[in-house]
Amino acid sequence: MPRPHGFTYEQRRDGTVVLTHQGRAAGVLRGGRAEKFLAEVEAGDAQLVMARWTGSYRFGNERQARNHPRNQGGRK
Repeated sequence: MPRPHGFTYEQRRDGTVVLTHQGRAAGVLRGGRAEKFLAEVEAGDAQLVMARWTGSYRFGNERQARNHPRNQGGRK
């Protein structure tokens, strides 16, 4: 799976953090969640952290997981 890219964030004066992906709004964090996010960005890979916080980290692997034998269930 390719590494996430295209994420940016803006920290506003009121403490709000706005996350964007390729120029489009992807999420807004306020209060304690914003503080926790900023701490994670400082400590790790910023692109991966932003992808995880927006929920965009899964894209690209759903088809592979669906076709895995373990996930076939009763399908033949």
